[in-house]
Formats: sequence, C-alpha cells, structure tokens
Amino acid sequence: MQTLNSRRAFSSSRAATRSRTGAVSCRASAVRDPSKRVVITGIGLCSVFGNDPDTFYDRLLAGESGVQAINRFDASEFPTRFAAQIKNFDDEGLIDRKNARRYDDCLKYTMVSGKKALAMAGLDKEANASAFSQLDLTRCGVLVGSGMGGLSVFQDGVKNLVEKGFKKISPFFIPYAITNMGGALLAIDTGFMGPNYSISTACATANYAYVSAANHIRNGDADVMVVGGSEAPIIPVGLGGFVACRALSTRNDEPQKASRPWDVDRDGFVMGEGAGVFVFESLEHAQKRGANIIAEYLGGAVTCDAHHMTDPRADGLGVSTCINLALKDAGVEREQINYINAHATSTLVGDIAEVKAIKKVFTDTSNIKMNATKSMIGHCLGAAAGIEAVAVVKAITSGWLHPTLNQDNLVEEVAGIDTVPGEKKQHTVTAAISNSFGFGGHNSAVVFAPFKP
Repeated sequence: MQTLNSRRAFSSSRAATRSRTGAVSCRASAVRDPSKRVVITGIGLCSVFGNDPDTFYDRLLAGESGVQAINRFDASEFPTRFAAQIKNFDDEGLIDRKNARRYDDCLKYTMVSGKKALAMAGLDKEANASAFSQLDLTRCGVLVGSGMGGLSVFQDGVKNLVEKGFKKISPFFIPYAITNMGGALLAIDTGFMGPNYSISTACATANYAYVSAANHIRNGDADVMVVGGSEAPIIPVGLGGFVACRALSTRNDEPQKASRPWDVDRDGFVMGEGAGVFVFESLEHAQKRGANIIAEYLGGAVTCDAHHMTDPRADGLGVSTCINLALKDAGVEREQINYINAHATSTLVGDIAEVKAIKKVFTDTSNIKMNATKSMIGHCLGAAAGIEAVAVVKAITSGWLHPTLNQDNLVEEVAGIDTVPGEKKQHTVTAAISNSFGFGGHNSAVVFAPFKP
C-alpha cells in the first residue's frame, strides 16, 4: 500500500511540476467524487478528562491541566513521579464484567472509544439496529493502532515467569499483549469483516492509521473504517523505560507546569494515556444512510527521517517534506491552512525541529494559529494523534481553539507564530493540520476541514 501511494505521490508531483494549476484542478475534481471523499461521522475517546468529547474539549478550552502525581503505583523512587493518568476509568457498561477484569487498559480504551464512536455515528448494533443491519459488514473495517499494546499484561506475564515459573503465565498473556488485539476484539464484537490490522509507529501511530484507513475508502476497499490509536503506558515498566531514555520532565514540584512546549525552560515530556477514535466513511455511504457529518478528512502523508532512533533531524527536512505531501494529498494550498495542532512534546530538540519545518513550509505564518494539546493532557504516545485529532475536529466545529499552557518564555524560533498562550481564542478554521512524530523518525501529518457538500 505504501509503495503504491508513493508512486501516486511521485506521479502527482511530476504533474504538478508540468502544470501547477492543472494539478490542483485535477485533484480538486477527484475529491469531489463522493465515493472517494472521506468524512467523519463519529467520535470516541477515553482521556484524562473522561470519555465525552464535549466535556473533554470544554476542559481544554478552560485551560485545565490533567497532569497530577501518579497514584496507580508507588512512583516515589522514580525521578519522574507524575503523569496525565486516567483515574477511576468508567467503561460505561460497554465491556462485560468478565472481560473488564481481564483486559489490559489499552484494550479497554479501544473498545470503549470504538463503541462510542459508532454510537455517535448512529451505527450502534443495539441502539441503532435498523441502520446497523443495512451495513455490508465485509466493507466495514477497524484500524486502531497502538505503540506498545497491552503493556500491563506483558509486565505481569514477565513478573509471573520470573517469580513463579512458566506455568503461572496467563493464557491471555500473548493475545492481550499484541498491538492488533484491540481492533480484533472490536471487530469480533461488531462483526466488521473488512480491513483489520494494527499500525505501530510509536507516537505517530494514529495518524498513520488515519492515512491508511482513508486510503482503504478511497481505493474502494471499504465504506466504513473505525480508526485511531490507543495507549496505556503509565505503569512501572512504561515509566521506567522512558526515564531510562531521559525523555521525561522531572518537574515534580510543579507537575502541571511540566509540559511547556516551546518554552525555554522545558525539560522533557509528560506521559499521558487514553484513546482517540473516529468513524471514517465515504461521503457517498454517509449521505445514502442520512448520517450526520461532523467534519472531513482531506488527506495526509507519512515520511521517515532516516536519521536517529529518538532525535528528529535538526533541519526538519523529514517533517517539512511530510507536511508538503499531506497538503498535496489533501488538494489544498498552504494558504488555506490557518490552524496547526502541533506535535510539540516539550522536548528540547523536537519542539525546535518541528517549528523549523513548519516555517520552511509556511513562509508566512501570520494567518496561522498553532497550539499544543500535550500541554494539558501530556503525551499519549500511540494515542496522541488520535486524541489530538479529536481536539482539531472540535476546534473546527466549535470555532474555538484551546490554549497552550506554560508559555512563559518562548524560544526565539517560534517568533511570528501565535501559540494561543494561556487563553482560548475564537477562530474560524478553514483547514487544519495535525502533526505527529514517533521514535524511529516516523513523521505524519493529516489535514481536516469543515465539511462542505
């Protein structure tokens, strides 16, 4: 699939070189085909601010931080002792009691966010049985990725092996630890028989999933795709692993001020968790069943820095290339972009590299507002792009951008870009980019916009 897409991008690039106007008009005519336009009809999430998208966004708009001291386990010996941890998670009865006891949190977040997205789309198999019965289940797929999968199940399995021997390893150890199981369980529950697999590209996972799921619809493989990312890493082995990478903030005395993208005093990212899931549909399919259309996915792209395991290219070339390819795939001019939800993890190198890449693409940033959702909910890793895309779509539908917290002393590189510091801002989004990048040099950018028939 990626090879095919690369060829198409190359062909598009050559066409654009021959005739810029012709290439744009050609792409515009293609996206007017209702069978190839991809729209969002459902939103589901699990977050530090709960499972309701409206409540989640209201708390973002209020500038509330979800970062607190970790209480899930004793973190007193760790150099970082805080995170944006989901406390008292409510599965809302969407998982039966037996499985609720067995599932890793990553699986729980996938199931709950996926089912809630389908319910919003009017495709709940029980509450909307009539609409559900009209689906061609062989053309409905699930693509919910995870950077780490069932990490707590993995941790517990290894602990049992070391302390008690192999006979004490749970038979669910492997099935619940692998990254594809959340999407598989959701498909088993819904009967969706279309494309189903997991993408795992670290913190860029959910954006990679959006690009691939949209391409399944555009290529005629599916009518409906449940798509996003899920992660539950806030356990001792997850925290310890990132401590070992020296990636985390150690601002234990002021945890709510720890995530501070683009600020001179940033010292690492803050761990978060949850899931963000959309229902993608072809416009043709959504209109045929009379679905409520929330927003539109215009396009996206993925690239690799091919540079370093954890550090981005300092010149931002991989990211700027990715953004340009995303704009090309979306069929929009860079002047149409007036909002960027940045990856902005609050790391020393990453924040600067992303800004350099953005300024390389957008030479005039006076019309662009850029915020960082991670300043409030931390870095949700494989779920980050999923949850942040929910924030982007809510910005599109509400006309308000949430603030970026802790913008006390901004680095000079970000000068000329409005980072929405401290207070929400009213803003009519014409088209928005959501960036996400992952360990291994994985870059992704996706473009969302208000739906226009």
